[in-house]
Amino acid sequence: MKHLLAAPVYQLPQKQKQALLLARLNQLSARHYVHCPEYRNILQAKHQPILAADYAQLLPLAVRLFKQLRLSSVTREQEFKLMHSSGTTSQVVSQVVLDRATASLQSRVLVNIMKQWLGPKRLPMLIIDHDGLTKNKQGYSARGAGVQGLSFLGFDHCYALDENMQVDWPKVEAFYQRHQAGPVLIFGFTFMLWQHFIKPCQSLGKHLAFQQGVVLHSGGWKKLQAQAVDRATFNQTLTSTLGQLKIHNFYGMVEQTGSIFVECEHGHLHAPVYADVLIRSLDDLSVVPIGQQGLIQVLSALPQSYPGHSLLTEDLGQILGEDDCPCGRLGRYFEVLGRLPKTEVRGCSDTFQ
Repeated sequence: MKHLLAAPVYQLPQKQKQALLLARLNQLSARHYVHCPEYRNILQAKHQPILAADYAQLLPLAVRLFKQLRLSSVTREQEFKLMHSSGTTSQVVSQVVLDRATASLQSRVLVNIMKQWLGPKRLPMLIIDHDGLTKNKQGYSARGAGVQGLSFLGFDHCYALDENMQVDWPKVEAFYQRHQAGPVLIFGFTFMLWQHFIKPCQSLGKHLAFQQGVVLHSGGWKKLQAQAVDRATFNQTLTSTLGQLKIHNFYGMVEQTGSIFVECEHGHLHAPVYADVLIRSLDDLSVVPIGQQGLIQVLSALPQSYPGHSLLTEDLGQILGEDDCPCGRLGRYFEVLGRLPKTEVRGCSDTFQ
């Protein structure tokens, strides 16, 4: 892992990065084979080699397995925190077991990634949520995990909503007065940012003319698409409501917290050096070439306490290229096209009721 931590986040050519990452993924496979009986049983049942010669040989666990099994490679005494996926009250949620080392690694990598987009300094942070999400220190929901993880990037945290999901205007306006002219970080899950902040701003005719804002958002596009809000409309409306902004969507999941895929100025999601993506065929799960659509498989160097380093998501996507994005970042870049048909669509912000 030390070689990955020492490497540039987006400046290794794909071939060089893949060699480093595969070595780490094989290390994790061997660890989980020894310490997680369920993972070992799956590999044996599939007659799968423990060590992969290339990405295609990495067995992806279906992400929904974390809703059916408590997969762990640490003892109960070593458990530090239990993370839960997003889900409605009627759903079974995923359980992701973290020890202190994995939680620390996740935080370190997330900060490393986000420094590439935000710069080296922490920024005043406006969080479009309420502060009750992170009060349970023993475990977080996916929303809580997102807020907690990204809060390390900021200071003077202002939670814009109260627990009834109404905008706390005195707090927001005081934050605006303190930080209008300087760089600020605004974070919210996509639908909640739109529904519980931008729309109330519009209905009241409020405009916050931040001069150097950076917006990070993730998840929950399904409900926006139902309102005929696409990426261009979303970004344009945020800019007209909140001022001069750089806006970055990102793709991630609680089952691989820390190794997120951030969208560049050309609308492409980029794999950092700590993570990568494959696309597998809907017909036979074989790896498909660049430009062909299929199921997204996500790879991460971080999951030490549970076998989550190679996961098959329920998201459809396609790899757009590698080492040649116009933004200049190297490695693979891709897009997410939606959910697998007949799979319940949910995102961190879609689950607010």
